[in-house]
Amino acid sequence: MIEGQIKKMQTVLASPVEYSLPIGDELISLTPYLGKRIKLTYLGEINCSNCGKKTKKSYSQGFCYPCMRKLAQCDLCIMKPETCHYHLGTCREPQWGETHCFQDHYVYLANSSGLKVGITRHTQVPTRWIDQGATQALAIFKVKTRLQSGQVEMALKQHVGDKTDWRKMLKGQAEPRNLEEERARLLVLASDALSELQQANGEGQIELLPDASPVTIEYPVLEYPTKVTSFNFDKTADVEGVLLGIKGQYLILDTGVLNIRKFTSYHIRFDG
Repeated sequence: MIEGQIKKMQTVLASPVEYSLPIGDELISLTPYLGKRIKLTYLGEINCSNCGKKTKKSYSQGFCYPCMRKLAQCDLCIMKPETCHYHLGTCREPQWGETHCFQDHYVYLANSSGLKVGITRHTQVPTRWIDQGATQALAIFKVKTRLQSGQVEMALKQHVGDKTDWRKMLKGQAEPRNLEEERARLLVLASDALSELQQANGEGQIELLPDASPVTIEYPVLEYPTKVTSFNFDKTADVEGVLLGIKGQYLILDTGVLNIRKFTSYHIRFDG
C-alpha cells in the first residue's frame, strides 16, 4: 500500500512500453501488475502542483485556479501554439516562454485512433507519442520555435486531422499506415502554404526531415475493451479491477479505464 500525490505516468520506449506510476516519493513499476487486481483510492485531497496549496478542484491537470490563471504553461497558446503572443509583449511569464517556447520543436504524423498531425518539443520525443497512444509516429519538420510549429501544423491540418479519439484508441491497435507515403501526400497538398511559411520565417527556421524513419510503438495490453467506460475520482473514490493493459496515459481495467494524467495532483492510495 502506497499513498501520495500522483503525477502522469513515466514511460520508457521498449517493446512493449514500460510504465511507472509516480505516487508521492515512490515510483511504481506497473508491468508486474498486468493481469492482477489493483485498487486506487482517492483520499479526498488535491494540492496544486505549482504552489502546493490545497485546492477543491484541479485545473489544467493539476493546478489551483490562481496558478492556472497566471502560469504561461496554462495559457491557451499551449494548446494552440499558432496563437503564441510572446512577440506582442503579453506572455504571462516571458522567462518561461523563452526557455520553453524558443527551442526546437517537431511537427509529426502519428497514428493513434487514425492519422493525425501534432507538435512537440524536441525533448518530448517519443514521450508525447506514447502519451497519445500512437502506434506509429514520424517526425516530418524540425522548427526553431513553438509558434512556427503551430503555423506548420495549421498548414498541414487543412488536409489531415489533429485530434485523437481516445475511446477508439483504447479499443485496439490502429490500422497500420504507411507514414512515409502520407508525409509525401501531405507535402504536395500543403506545398503552397509551407513555401509561404518558409519564406516568411527565413532560411533554416523550418527544416524538412526527409530521412526521418517511422517509429513503431507497442503497448502492454493483454486485452482491449469492447466498450469504454471511464472512471472519475471526483465521482467515485474507489477504482478497482484487474489491470488488463496500459495505453497512452490510461490504465485499462476489466471494470473500466482511468486517465491518470487527468488526476495529476490528487492524493491516491495504491493497493496491488
